[in-house]
Amino acid sequence: MLRKLVKLIIPVGVFRVVEPTGHLMEAIFWNLVLGFPARGLKVIGVTGTDGKTTTSTMIYTMLNDAGIKTGLMTTIGYGVPGDWHDNHVHMTTMQTKPMLERIRQLRRAGIECLVLETTSHALAQHRVWGIPYSVAVVTNITHEHLDYHGTYERYREAKLLLFRQVAVGSGLKIGIINADDSSAPYCMATGVKPMTYGVVAASADLRAREVRSGATGSTYKLKFGDQLATVQVHLPGSFNVSNSLAAAAVGQALGLSAPQIVRGIGALKTVEGRMNQIDVGQDFAVIVDFAHTPDSFDKILASMRDLTQGRLIVMFGSAGRRDVSKRGKQGAIAGKWADVVVITEEDDRDVDGQEIMDQIAGGAESAGKVRNTNLFLVPDRTDAINFAVNKARFGQGDTVLLLGKGHEKTIERADGEHPWDELDTARQAVKQRLMAK
Repeated sequence: MLRKLVKLIIPVGVFRVVEPTGHLMEAIFWNLVLGFPARGLKVIGVTGTDGKTTTSTMIYTMLNDAGIKTGLMTTIGYGVPGDWHDNHVHMTTMQTKPMLERIRQLRRAGIECLVLETTSHALAQHRVWGIPYSVAVVTNITHEHLDYHGTYERYREAKLLLFRQVAVGSGLKIGIINADDSSAPYCMATGVKPMTYGVVAASADLRAREVRSGATGSTYKLKFGDQLATVQVHLPGSFNVSNSLAAAAVGQALGLSAPQIVRGIGALKTVEGRMNQIDVGQDFAVIVDFAHTPDSFDKILASMRDLTQGRLIVMFGSAGRRDVSKRGKQGAIAGKWADVVVITEEDDRDVDGQEIMDQIAGGAESAGKVRNTNLFLVPDRTDAINFAVNKARFGQGDTVLLLGKGHEKTIERADGEHPWDELDTARQAVKQRLMAK
């Protein structure tokens, strides 16, 4: 009854006239109205530029596999095992009211822990005020969202707010920090109890040794005290070794044994829209991934370059009304690693799509690509996927990477949102290619 009355009295968005003060007022208000629904939960916050969803899902899978009933809220959706709800909006950390309502729903399902993917926007706007984070995890902090934050330093500072919130809380106060990332010293200085992980950094508390990566995943040795445990990651891409180390660190922080951690990481077979392989019987690889930042481009393209015997073909775009400065960088990285670059739409919104494509193409051309030779601009994304798939050669070991949309169920154009399914569109494109063979 109280919530119905509040809806009549308080119009949606009334708090957001002044940002971020308005968002803070909104967070305080809805926590009071809804009774601080996150209290009593062990909340693990995962932030970073790339790898948040995969790392969050690894932690969620590992904890549930160990018998700890855990809920998950990510870019993809929210829920518990057996009761999952897709996220149909282009927002990772929801506005405060729906986020708190979802947490209440998860509490009714009996969760003890909550893994909450937490964005820089949500932190800067205080949308997560009242969430009793016990553990903070950072994957990396690289170039992204400068359209909102203005500078990289302000973006990094927004991410660090998660660690500061953990440091002053009443929980474990543990910060899981990527020792390989340049943000590590800043995370260490927030007052958390640090636990570091890394593939390269020799000083990391958890370090992967003898890493072997292939088309279907990676294996490595992880030291637990005086023993070495073999970890198997079923997600392709060497960067997922780093994501699994972050999950392993959370397991250690929560008191899981080495066998529980190893089994839990191995239990995750796939994450929607993250390094998903399309296989309908073709003899070339087609992979769909959500990568949409310069750093994620560099990691995924470098990794797949090593694993591709033939040509590497990449298709992507860059969102309208978002960080303009990254477009040329994306193009240059794609031009450096890929043999063929196909540029298309990616939520252009009300921005001229040709302008966006030209900005990306400029970066690819600076890396040596030539239009209509190994650089192609295809405005419609369905056409672009078909074009990229048709560029793959049979029997030559080629790889097609479709980047930027991943799990998302809509694509935003000037006239609004349209239904979209990258995985299904890619699957149909490969089937048509096989039929025409």
